[in-house]
Amino acid sequence: MDIKTASALRRLRLVSVPEAVSFLLLIVCSVLKRTTDFNAVPVMGMIHGLLFVLYVLFWLDAWNRTKWDAKTGILYFVLSVLPTGGFFADRKLKRETEAALIASRARREGVVNA
Repeated sequence: MDIKTASALRRLRLVSVPEAVSFLLLIVCSVLKRTTDFNAVPVMGMIHGLLFVLYVLFWLDAWNRTKWDAKTGILYFVLSVLPTGGFFADRKLKRETEAALIASRARREGVVNA
């Protein structure tokens, strides 16, 4: 795995959890708007929208650099539109990155011909 691919995956991981948290907070704010006088939906909507756009941009960059198959690429996008999907995306990306790093080190040291 080259440094640009690792950076793309890291950026996607860094934005996935805040995007999921902002989605959950937006849902809470929407419920509070309907049940009380508290209205933070415009602010949370803007924050979540910005994080979602960043997620999609980083997702496209990661998909382009990692050459994921269509199933994997679409899975990461679907996880972005589910309220807690960002948490699962982060965990899955962490495992994928660690596995790629181990394989890269093994190839470099000549341990494995992978």
